[in-house]
Amino acid sequence: MKIKSLIVICSLTLSFICVRAQYNTNFINYSNTGRSVSANLDLEAGSNGMTSEMVDKLVFGGYIDNNLKARASKNMKGYNNFGINLNYDLQTFFKGNKKFDYLIGFKSQQIINATYSSDFYKLMFYGNQSYKGGTANLADCNVNALSFQEVKFGAVLNNIDSVGKIGISLSFIKGSQLFYIQTNKNSNLYTSADGSQLIFNSNFSMALSDPKATAFKNFNGVGASADIFFETAYKSKLGKKSVLIVNANNIGFIHWLGNSLQYNSDSTLRFSGYNINNITDLKDSTISRINGDSLLRDLSNARKESFNVNIPTNLVLINKIYFGDQRFCLGTGFRHIFNANYIPYVFIEPELKYKQMIFTLHTGYGGYSRLNLGLSVMWKTDDWFLRIGSNSLQGYVLPQTAYGQGLFFSIAKKLK
Repeated sequence: MKIKSLIVICSLTLSFICVRAQYNTNFINYSNTGRSVSANLDLEAGSNGMTSEMVDKLVFGGYIDNNLKARASKNMKGYNNFGINLNYDLQTFFKGNKKFDYLIGFKSQQIINATYSSDFYKLMFYGNQSYKGGTANLADCNVNALSFQEVKFGAVLNNIDSVGKIGISLSFIKGSQLFYIQTNKNSNLYTSADGSQLIFNSNFSMALSDPKATAFKNFNGVGASADIFFETAYKSKLGKKSVLIVNANNIGFIHWLGNSLQYNSDSTLRFSGYNINNITDLKDSTISRINGDSLLRDLSNARKESFNVNIPTNLVLINKIYFGDQRFCLGTGFRHIFNANYIPYVFIEPELKYKQMIFTLHTGYGGYSRLNLGLSVMWKTDDWFLRIGSNSLQGYVLPQTAYGQGLFFSIAKKLK
């Protein structure tokens, strides 16, 4: 999957394309923009086991020395999470009738997330030297990476009983690429005390989209998803006005087509070296036996078949309380991404309005990283809406010690 190049392209084009919401939703900012045409980008990346410095190297490339590896793993636990979400789209909300506004959008999503053990990290970056006479735990680890594009149709029903909005959309999905692997119980690697023997207990399942297909030219899968949005004002003793927002999106699946691959393994591989009679052995059977593809075929039950995969579903709840002349607002919220190795996320967002500007602070905990600190600025007029910010600035400011990075930038041209 070309996640690295996609992130670079989107970063370079950030100066002239735009982003709507920092939670991978299309409906939340509708109350700010109304009928409009917009282009959207949303990037978040983090790990609660590796610092932002290490995540940058893994995504964008670079030299990883021993000092970096040690700093990155300083606070690593037995099991850790990792995730990158990149979303960008073009969309428009336009007038339907007195009650409805309609939505049409085109969106692309790239998702990578994982759960990994500290032993898996050490094997990847240090090898098995420290495991001589011991066993590295590889159980209950997984990696999930997929990319897909969608065409979205939806509508917003305004002024439900004069107090709320309801939005719903349906997307038709083109699946581009998938890689999934899950290790189960008893997956481990034993290294003998003298290093002469390895015993790999493999217990895993793996799925791949057609490896010969090109991501943006061929269909590897088809699917559908739905988004649901609800917003209502209510009376609160704490402030002059209160608003509750509920948004769930990516409720759906992708059906990967018949050229997709699945592997399953529950076996033991013992390796104690190869006997080579002469140098000509290196040209044929010996090398072919240790070829990666051959090893995978020997270990697993490989087969081509179609199958379904659920898309990571995103749920966001936000409660806003406005005080005084409504220049100050206190927002609190909850977010969770299902099927994505995501830790439930809670956050607080105080907002201050000054003329046509709104300044927002963000503090949250959970997700793919740990503590998040962010800032955003919003500017809106009768014709334009603009917003730029991040919910995870700490990874840019303190990359050697902090976890998580994020960025969103938005602009919309309002329609009459």
